[in-house]
Amino acid sequence: MMKEQRQEKMSGTAADQPTMGARTGLPNRTLAAAFAVLGYATLIGYTDNYVRVVAVEAGLWQFHLIRTLMAAAVFFAVAPVLGLDLRPKSWRAVAGRSALHGGAMLIYFGCLAFLPVAQVAAGLFTAPIFVLLIARFVYGHALGPARILAAAVGFLGVILALMPGTEAPLGWASVLPIAAGALYALGNIATREWCVGESAATLTLGFFVALGAAGLLGVLALAVVPLPVAAGADGFIARGWVWPTGTFLYWTAVQAVGSMVAVGLVVRAYQLAEASRVAIFEYVILPIAALWGWFLWGETLGWVALVGMALIVAAGSAIVWRGQPDA
Repeated sequence: MMKEQRQEKMSGTAADQPTMGARTGLPNRTLAAAFAVLGYATLIGYTDNYVRVVAVEAGLWQFHLIRTLMAAAVFFAVAPVLGLDLRPKSWRAVAGRSALHGGAMLIYFGCLAFLPVAQVAAGLFTAPIFVLLIARFVYGHALGPARILAAAVGFLGVILALMPGTEAPLGWASVLPIAAGALYALGNIATREWCVGESAATLTLGFFVALGAAGLLGVLALAVVPLPVAAGADGFIARGWVWPTGTFLYWTAVQAVGSMVAVGLVVRAYQLAEASRVAIFEYVILPIAALWGWFLWGETLGWVALVGMALIVAAGSAIVWRGQPDA
């Protein structure tokens, strides 16, 4: 009987076997985390393709405020039905983690006002590099050569996919998108290190509340000190409160529900495995978003971008199938 149990434990791929986190002692369920991130990327890739529709009619701050109100309404409506406990076990930990991720997203969207999307996204996707550095030098997680190599290959893929050499130089403004990447990395680390025992629903709601609070402050500030607003999407950052149209409300609701489920999935992923593992999987959002762009808007990619995306997928796949404590 014991022999059969030992054989059963040894069966299956390495990715199927949970490994132990270096600091928390929690098992690393690498494959489950990868599937959670895949679901997150599929939803986010779809909903984010429609931000361009919202940006034509309303402002960034109003968008975040209304989206948070919609998401909160859904949360509190389904919580009793699903038995969700939305109260944080540690208010400080949840607030800190929410502020980090909320700040990263505000910088990311804010940079879109004066930098090309490709450059901003390249800065944000430096997050896995920061995750590896923080995990190693702050928390003492062991990082083997395979994960370091995968991170390097994945980041090279980001550069090829999003910066094919035709964009203007970043200059000093490159600090801002990279700052978003650093904050996002810190938020990912915080999910695992600070928020052990917190539910995915609590952390997801906290993320929305942080962005909603920032949206409210932005709307109030622009009401007191209005800024010149360009027409259409160019005025997304400087635009204050406007009367919401049906189109705005519809796509904001789609964003609210889609993002709520997607963020919940990625939060769960970071609870299932160490941040230095999960961060690599997030690269998959790039090819999935590109596929949605092609399907929805007919956008196509050149061969350099396709090579970059192949490298991104290869890097994530390598981490999944390694699935070892020192990978």
